[in-house]
Amino acid sequence: MSVTSPAGFEAAGIAAGIKRTGALDLALVVNRGPRQAGAAVFTSNRAKANPILWSQQAVEDGVVSAVVLNSGGANCFTGPEGFQVTHRTAEAAASALHVSAGDVLVCSTGLIGDQLDGEVLEEGVLSAANRLASDEAAGADAARAIMTTDSRPKTTQVVVDGWRIGGMAKGAGMLAPGLATMLVVLTTDADLPSADLDAALREATRVTFDRLDSDGCMSTNDQVTLLASGASGVTPDAATFVEALTTACRDLALQLQGDAEGASHDIAIEVRGAATEGDAVEVGRSVARNNLFKAAIFGNDPNWGRVLAAIGTTRAAFDPYLVDVTMNGVRVCHAGRPDRPRDEVDLAPRATHVRIELHAGEASATIWTNDLTHDYVHENSAYSS
Repeated sequence: MSVTSPAGFEAAGIAAGIKRTGALDLALVVNRGPRQAGAAVFTSNRAKANPILWSQQAVEDGVVSAVVLNSGGANCFTGPEGFQVTHRTAEAAASALHVSAGDVLVCSTGLIGDQLDGEVLEEGVLSAANRLASDEAAGADAARAIMTTDSRPKTTQVVVDGWRIGGMAKGAGMLAPGLATMLVVLTTDADLPSADLDAALREATRVTFDRLDSDGCMSTNDQVTLLASGASGVTPDAATFVEALTTACRDLALQLQGDAEGASHDIAIEVRGAATEGDAVEVGRSVARNNLFKAAIFGNDPNWGRVLAAIGTTRAAFDPYLVDVTMNGVRVCHAGRPDRPRDEVDLAPRATHVRIELHAGEASATIWTNDLTHDYVHENSAYSS
């Protein structure tokens, strides 16, 4: 269950020599058609890595033949030389696959500011092209090759009547909207044009990847790419495709949450009764980014006062003295006052559910986050070494 699950796709994951450890570090995903439609969404960070700058241009015509992804270096803030490395990478893939370089997207992940070796990348792309396969092992290798601080690969598959969606993702830190520090490739053998893919991808990411806010830090390299081969010959209606794509994206987003650096709790913050969906998102995100709340959850402390303090900083329409807060099934706050005793809340399980009822309308949204732990601080203090 990965990018090779739908018909029309091949992949490879190899050790190109980018990582000093000798681990897999370069992935290649190829769309063999008959349709070569593609769409992508990118980080909203103004500081964008060279692969993002390249891919934003390459995807404009809606034709994507292949995606090259490397770990071991972000190729961000590396100057004109870094952009040339990205261009060289795309040219190498184009030469090996007999396609246009302008139809090759490039993704990189790793430490910002380190220059990548263009020759190593070029040779790696050529080697990966020689190992392309359509089996699950090839898809699994590709998923492992894009890992950085991830502890495990992340893949998904959604099977619908007559067609499929497959996908892979990497990401374990800097998870915040405007995607997150994630590289995602989604594939489908549904027969859809790029305009339909673009609309579906934006709707799916809006309610999945953009609702993942592990640590409030936005990356420079985020890219989610969707490719369609049309190999099934089936053209699903828009609503059916969006639903299936959203399922795949949600699965990957929750896998990213579950592998967040150093986390000991996966927290779902469900906001209900908001005046608008935007208000619900703003309220949920205010809690997800509150370090006092996140530290309390790490300590298994159902400190609901920190929830109310966090949501009071938002511009959302609600009366804070009418708010209810429920933690893991126990309503600890009702109408802005204490309700059930805190010691009834069991925060020992990793899965943590916080429900906030605003009593201001009918809209709702869920934000996914994690607790703030000693291990998170340690891992990020030692990352560059």
